[in-house]
Amino acid sequence: MLELFITSKTRRKIIVIYTKYPDFRMHVRGLAKMIKEDPGKVQRELKRLADVGFVTVTNEGNSKVYSANTKFALYRELQGLVLKSQARRGSRSL
Repeated sequence: MLELFITSKTRRKIIVIYTKYPDFRMHVRGLAKMIKEDPGKVQRELKRLADVGFVTVTNEGNSKVYSANTKFALYRELQGLVLKSQARRGSRSL
C-alpha cells in the first residue's frame, strides 16, 4: 500500500524504519546494510529526508548519524500510514 504513495523503494524502507522505531539512530553504511540497499542510494535519500526535516543529522566523530525528527509536521501521519500498511500486510498473510 505504501508503494502507491512513496515510489522510491529505498526511501520507503528508510521511512518505515524511522517511523516504526522513533529512537533508532544509525549511520549510512549501517542503515544500508540493514535494509539491504546500496549505500549511495541510502545516502541520497537520507539527504532528501534531512532537507525536508524528516530526519536529523548529527556529526559523531567522522560519521553522520541520522535519527527521526519526531517533531516533523507529518511524522505522526506517516507513522500512522506505516503502521496501518504493516498491519494490513500482516492480516493478508493469515
